Amino acid sequence: MTERLCAEWMGRADLADLVAALGKGCARYVGGAVRDTLLGLAVKDIDMATTLRPEEVMQRLEDAGIRRVPTGIEHGTVTAVLPGGPVEITTLRHDVSTDGRRATVAFAQDWHEDAARRDFTINALYADPADGTIYDYFEGQTDLATRTVRFIGDARQRIREDHLRILRYFRFQARFGSQPADEDAESACRELAATLKGLSRERVGMETMNLLGLPDPAPTIARMKALGVLDVILPEARPEALTALIACEQRQDIAPDAVRRLAALLPADVALAEQIASRFRLSGAQKKRLALAAAREDIPGAPRALAFRLGMDQALDRLLIAGADVTPLKDWTIPAFPLKGGQIVARGVGAGPEVARVLRTVEALWIAEGFPDSPRVEQLLDDVIAQQGPA
Repeated sequence: MTERLCAEWMGRADLADLVAALGKGCARYVGGAVRDTLLGLAVKDIDMATTLRPEEVMQRLEDAGIRRVPTGIEHGTVTAVLPGGPVEITTLRHDVSTDGRRATVAFAQDWHEDAARRDFTINALYADPADGTIYDYFEGQTDLATRTVRFIGDARQRIREDHLRILRYFRFQARFGSQPADEDAESACRELAATLKGLSRERVGMETMNLLGLPDPAPTIARMKALGVLDVILPEARPEALTALIACEQRQDIAPDAVRRLAALLPADVALAEQIASRFRLSGAQKKRLALAAAREDIPGAPRALAFRLGMDQALDRLLIAGADVTPLKDWTIPAFPLKGGQIVARGVGAGPEVARVLRTVEALWIAEGFPDSPRVEQLLDDVIAQQGPA
């Protein structure tokens, strides 16, 4: 097993300043940064754990001239704002009490105790910033090597502490796991699936959307269905439709999109889509997009015409869900219709409804011809006026 962590990001000068400010032996890198480095993945977020109490962290950062924000100081978290990106620093903790939604914690000094309260073995990895020494209390490196997502200790107890860990398990399984999955983890998730009903809709929605945004969550979603978990959070879902969409995306090299994947999971029902968007506490823009996708037809129509009418993302949603070719939209920018009402009036058409009628007619011809340039639009306008005449 790897005993020392070595990565380019560890050589950042601002991180060295942070470590110096906290003091030798007082802090370690923890969680995703360690895990992803060991997997050879790009590190996006850096977290640290420390034996210092949060007020001491605040003071030491201030003394060192490092900007700090008490983002979750009641739970022991202070964010150091560095030139290379923010670093969350959290005091070692142990749980005093939990109810499945929130925990009361006490600060601690024992690294093993802090590791024991975390969710999965692959997230309970620490590294000394001085020499990269890795501290692995629950065989997380072994699980990384076998791509096993495993709860620390008793899986059921971990879930009872925080019910959201069921969804986190499946997200991590989709991202890092292999098959066959850990039997004990799946059994615990199946047995305690109903506890997800007690969570806020926002937390469930956020975790679900994070899962859907991964490269290929389809096998995991199907497994959630088989275990009865999906029926608790999204009983309307159709996993087979998501599988088809992702296959279509991959064939055409289209990046993952959580809103599109959610739309594919749902039947073509606008009212239901709006209800789900509200349930998951999606933004107004996401809700509108989900509803437009739900208004889809079996045959979506010409790609560029669809994009002009609905917008690029919305057109891609409908086309990809239908399994259609989106090549015409690649490297294509939706053009602006090069005709204004004043140009029509200038040709003798009386202002009012007739101008709007002519504008709509010319626009339809312009779309049908594949969005020709302005000179052709002028010809189309002359033809329409000649054929229909002013009112």
